[in-house]
Amino acid sequence: MGLPTPDTSHLCNPKYASVYEPAEDTYLLLDALENDRAELQHLRPTICVEIGSGSGCVSAFLGQVLAPHASLVLSTDINPAATEATRQTTGHTPSDAVFEQCRARFVQSLVPRLCGSIDLLVFNPPYVVTPSEEIDVTQEASAWAGGKNGREVLDCLLPQISQLLAPNGRFYLVVIEENRPQEIIDYLSAQGLLAQRVLQRRAGKEHLSILRFIH
Repeated sequence: MGLPTPDTSHLCNPKYASVYEPAEDTYLLLDALENDRAELQHLRPTICVEIGSGSGCVSAFLGQVLAPHASLVLSTDINPAATEATRQTTGHTPSDAVFEQCRARFVQSLVPRLCGSIDLLVFNPPYVVTPSEEIDVTQEASAWAGGKNGREVLDCLLPQISQLLAPNGRFYLVVIEENRPQEIIDYLSAQGLLAQRVLQRRAGKEHLSILRFIH
């Protein structure tokens, strides 16, 4: 029997109108994490980070995946409404994890403290192909507008991945084909990360994939 999807019914509150609700990309990421549950529990991660937590569904689910191991699950988002939504979602989810939220773009405010310390890093980035000027034009757009090739936001983070991950650390990334996944794989492989496309699914016009990188 699969793990329950965290309750995000509180997103119906108007104060969360700018928060990205769980969708097919979210659920594909949940599936990938659950598929790797045995490996992740064996890893016994101490520090887990979700960048761009939105509703908090993935962070809360991660706490369930790792139970009964009491990991720290740190969630960041640039949208203050998303930070609060994540607090609500994780607070409603039974878990042994310690959940913390931080309003930030990526993990800038936490570097260098986190460098070389993240055992599990998760990112469902704004991946939709848009004009560059649409990036962060609104709180809503910060969750989906990715600029050229849907990669402009993600490309700001990629050079930091190998520095952020602990030895044997893992990075799970959501992409679509327009993001040129093979380029991402080649780039991070050159930094010494073992790369694999572990799951893929069509959702309307989008061809979603989960890429997994192991340090």
